[in-house]
Amino acid sequence: MKQFGKILKFELKGYLKNKVFLGVTIFMIAAIIGVLFFPRLSANLGSDETGNAENLPVMLVHCDNAENESVITEAFVSAFTDYEVVAAEDNEEEIKQQIVDENAECAFVIKSLTEYTYYVNDLALYDANTAVADEVLKSAYQMSAMIEHGIPADEANQILNFQIEHTSVTLGKDQMQNFFYAYIMIFALYMVILIYGQMVATNVASEKSSRAMELLITSVHPISMIFGKVVSSCLAGLIQLVSVFGTAFICYNINKSYLSDVDIVSSIFNMPVHILLYMLVFFLLGFFLYAFLYGAIGSTASKLEDINTSVMPVTFLFIIAFIVDVFSLSSGSVDSVLMKVCSYIPFTSPIVMFTRIAMSSVSVYEIAISIVILIASVIGVGFISAKIYRAGVLLYGASPKLSSIIKAIRKA
Repeated sequence: MKQFGKILKFELKGYLKNKVFLGVTIFMIAAIIGVLFFPRLSANLGSDETGNAENLPVMLVHCDNAENESVITEAFVSAFTDYEVVAAEDNEEEIKQQIVDENAECAFVIKSLTEYTYYVNDLALYDANTAVADEVLKSAYQMSAMIEHGIPADEANQILNFQIEHTSVTLGKDQMQNFFYAYIMIFALYMVILIYGQMVATNVASEKSSRAMELLITSVHPISMIFGKVVSSCLAGLIQLVSVFGTAFICYNINKSYLSDVDIVSSIFNMPVHILLYMLVFFLLGFFLYAFLYGAIGSTASKLEDINTSVMPVTFLFIIAFIVDVFSLSSGSVDSVLMKVCSYIPFTSPIVMFTRIAMSSVSVYEIAISIVILIASVIGVGFISAKIYRAGVLLYGASPKLSSIIKAIRKA
């Protein structure tokens, strides 16, 4: 235990003093602060400018039929709240020239209630103005048609603007609400495992290439070595995540009033406590499992340059698990047969079972079975990794075959 503590302290100190680790952490914290303070800064800068109407882009509305002009203009003012809607008396050519001269952003030249021309200088990627105008004119046409058929204007207005009342009761999980924080947590786990797993493998391989492993393995038990390296990398990853998400949580609470309308942000920071606890459990177990694998493979690499090739099978395994999970999450089929099977496979369960917990109703016994299998796998892989780590000292020269590794493990 004393050896494990020394290894853990030494390795963790190395991570925390690493310039790349510090640089990435500071960059992510700065990015989070910038994103979450942006709405406040935008609101404060906007409040210093005079008159909202003066700051809104101008939309020109011209009606060929003067009888409909006032009604249609009022309807457009109500529908297009992001524009300063102005009734235009100019002819069509003059209206086009105003848009070219940037005196107006866009214009509607309405021939009748069923026909119009939309003018804009540069059409935006998500320009929905024509869709809104279609609905406005459709309502106006329906109102006009009903009045022509003898229906009073008040009754026609009630018919067109009736409201349907409904109540939605979610007895299980709300996938729409839970999607964003489930996706972010899965992506965070994915990035941490790949980055820190690679770091563990590289660290072990560099010790082997410098022959430092031979000296260490004679004075320190291999279990203490591999467990110290894996736990230290896990703690470094947790410190980084806590720093980033802790900063995000503080910034969110400072700017809560400016972010209340952003559903994505609100759902992330209103995550239920039990979901957060499950996320932590599966994060730690998944990290340990893959870190042990990366460490074991790193000890078998003959040269530091071979490390990327050596860890590729483990990396591909985790990437496949991530793709399956994200595809199922995006399609809403989190309770498919494939996802249920993957919930009990230790290499996929850390992200798959967490996704199912966040997005659907999973029984307690299913969660318990998945966690027990994962814990047993972590312990088993941990001890096997320690044997591979010890045997890796003997494996120099060309890239070892699987039979050579197994033979070395038996001797270790």
